[in-house]
Amino acid sequence: MIKRKTTVEESNILKEIRKNVTREKEVIQALKKEDGLTWEEDGVVYVEGRIYVLNNKKIHVTIDIS
Repeated sequence: MIKRKTTVEESNILKEIRKNVTREKEVIQALKKEDGLTWEEDGVVYVEGRIYVLNNKKIHVTIDIS
């Protein structure tokens, strides 16, 4: 049951991240390089294999980024 709840929470977080279409200049430049380190998939930007989250306090609090 806990696993299912986590999946729902992750899904909601991804929806919030996808809504955030604003990108920092550095991320836009990295996407243009097309070097395989930064890419976008299904509206989510990945930087070196990690999901990129714009400086959005609501999302950061949800996923506990300090």
